Amino acid sequence: MHKISNILTDLPSALTGEVFDALVESSSVRIERIVSNGQATPEGEWYEQGQDEWVLLLAGSAGLLFDDAQEPRRLGAGDHILIPAGCRHRVAWTDPDVKTVWLAVHFAAAFRA
Repeated sequence: MHKISNILTDLPSALTGEVFDALVESSSVRIERIVSNGQATPEGEWYEQGQDEWVLLLAGSAGLLFDDAQEPRRLGAGDHILIPAGCRHRVAWTDPDVKTVWLAVHFAAAFRA
């Protein structure tokens, strides 16, 4: 059946941690909605994925810190970024007052344009 869903509805009411919802998954791509509300990657921890990740911020705001940078890069609604495989990064902060909604697409580097 062809079900229409809205990525900005049915957001979790209370968050003790980030919520990851897989929207589409196959052997070569994963698309997920991530909802944050004041969360950050724990101090000293880094993400370093084996696939590329394209991230679009749909609502809220966040700071992404990359291993080679001194300050986090601020993202607001509509901002997007490609994080290449192997790039160490962390979420420095997310808005504590407004839910931050991310759309993340994980894919093999071979698909990169």
